[in-house]
Amino acid sequence: MMRIWAPWRMAYIKGETEETGCLFCNQLAQRDGPENLILYRGERAFVILNRFPYTNGHMMVVPNAHKHSIEDLDDQTLAELIQLTNQALGVLRQTYDAQNFNIGINIGEASGAGITDHVHLHVVPRWSGDTSFMSTVAETRVLPEALEETFEKLLSAWDKRNHHP
Repeated sequence: MMRIWAPWRMAYIKGETEETGCLFCNQLAQRDGPENLILYRGERAFVILNRFPYTNGHMMVVPNAHKHSIEDLDDQTLAELIQLTNQALGVLRQTYDAQNFNIGINIGEASGAGITDHVHLHVVPRWSGDTSFMSTVAETRVLPEALEETFEKLLSAWDKRNHHP
């Protein structure tokens, strides 16, 4: 099992993060790998793992353009967001045998968006009997796999899906 030292973990826990600007724009500017968690870059959008997932495999599909709402996106970008979401479903079914999904977009702070200035779409795999209730009841998330392992599995599955139609 590969473990990656990630200094951001303790800084986040202690409230010492120094990240400025847009999280997604900052990740997009980095080289792809376990540090930025980008699984795939399309022409107008990219797919990234959620660093604080509700379940293993929780992905986000994000337009490259820094826009507040889907209303601000052009038709080609909207189409790519849905195409990448569809690919994410296939990758999650193949890799984790996901039975169901939550797919959603939170636009603005009142909707629950953690990142309010760069719209993004969540793809959350679900299984009968999963533990998603823990976040609501106990403010706890139960993840049976380290984020680094999830990244490696999904990156491999995404690469196979896009190189072998």
